[in-house]
Amino acid sequence: MNSQHRHFEWLARQESDTERLGILLAEALPAGATVSLCGTLGAGKTRLVQALAEACGIDRPAVVSPTFVLCQTHVGRRTIHHLDAYRIRDDDEFLELGVSELFGRDALTIIEWGDRVAVCLPEDVVVVRIDVTGETSRCFHIEIPDSSPYDALAERLALGHSWKSG
Repeated sequence: MNSQHRHFEWLARQESDTERLGILLAEALPAGATVSLCGTLGAGKTRLVQALAEACGIDRPAVVSPTFVLCQTHVGRRTIHHLDAYRIRDDDEFLELGVSELFGRDALTIIEWGDRVAVCLPEDVVVVRIDVTGETSRCFHIEIPDSSPYDALAERLALGHSWKSG
């Protein structure tokens, strides 16, 4: 992972705040971005992906956790490769899925349980760690590369009212 990153916190007091974060990501992530989502079961990883996908013109009910199929591709205004590493045994199994061919293309690649395969991810991965803080509240810790393709995302995160830069 790149040594230079920008860190933000997005405080979602209710589900609509998580929805707003998904919309922001859909609008500001550069083409070819890879996003690693980390958090416990029920933290809201899939809910965030659904919000992002819907903002990309993808039918929300079609976006479910790909735990058993491992990878789903959704096409809308933007294409999203949605992966789940929960059932992956090791890095080799993950790489054998051919995921490296997805990285750096025009589509967004979003990996639930990305922390399980962190060494396999591109250097410029966006890491989103989700902490459950209440029944519907979450704290999203967002780490983005300190490089120009991610400037728009950093600016949008900095403008959001539910943020704290670190």
